[in-house]
Amino acid sequence: MSARPEQPVRPMMQRDRASAALGMLVEKDEPGESRVSMRVREDMTNGFAITHGGLVFALADTAFAIACNEDERVTVAAGADITFLKSTRAGQTLTAHAVRRSLVGRTGVYDVTVTDETGDAVAEFRGRSLTTNRAAADAGGTAD
Repeated sequence: MSARPEQPVRPMMQRDRASAALGMLVEKDEPGESRVSMRVREDMTNGFAITHGGLVFALADTAFAIACNEDERVTVAAGADITFLKSTRAGQTLTAHAVRRSLVGRTGVYDVTVTDETGDAVAEFRGRSLTTNRAAADAGGTAD
């Protein structure tokens, strides 16, 4: 996982091997908002030569994870839904922009729009988060 030089990468993302393997780039990391991009490779396409939906979901989920981990406590996904709007292909760059919509107690709702390099919407994702009592510095253990 990489970030722009002016934006340090949080330990959470330094340990995220899946996002790193997919070549995701953190472009914005602020409490309640993030932006993450990913260039679609040939090995990210399905049998129809379009971007595999699971990888579009993974990009949106990563942006969601960054946006909802706003403090020293671990926040995890309680659920998420995605609507695919437009197919993409290898060579295109996708960007996921996550924004907090609601945060009440330990529960949050975040919307993520995935766009292609032209700005066209590719997918809309809604994630529901749950903040645990576990400190983010603790990479092991279970959520409580």
